[in-house]
Amino acid sequence: MTAAKKSRAIYWIYFFLSVIAFFVVYAFAGGYCSMVLPFVVTSFAMALDLM
Repeated sequence: MTAAKKSRAIYWIYFFLSVIAFFVVYAFAGGYCSMVLPFVVTSFAMALDLM
């Protein structure tokens, strides 16, 4: 059984965009930066193929 190799490049792009969004939200509304953390963590896990 061979599994199809999936491209994880899009998940790395999502990760870097969510990190940028985290710092933008932190700069303008520091208290709400925790709302971006689920996207950062999920996209990082998908990029490392943990999920």
